Amino acid sequence: MNVELTPDQRDFVQKAIESGRFSREEAVQEALALWEERDRRRLEILAKVDEADASVARGGGRETTEESMKALAEEVKQRLRRRIATEQSDKRD
Repeated sequence: MNVELTPDQRDFVQKAIESGRFSREEAVQEALALWEERDRRRLEILAKVDEADASVARGGGRETTEESMKALAEEVKQRLRRRIATEQSDKRD
């Protein structure tokens, strides 16, 4: 199978090969593995969306108000702050 790459893609692959990071075959295998992983995650997300849609259709879910959205946003901010603090602490260790 012959594959046409853009000049940027060719340069990217060539640099990886020249650095010894990958052989030609390994570069293609790695690209395909990442593609497969991304596609698997996409399918998982779509399945979760389908589950959520079905739950809502059955009467599941919760009412969203301005207050609940503010509370959710604050919770997300706090989790992000904790995650950043943990990552920074890990880098120092």
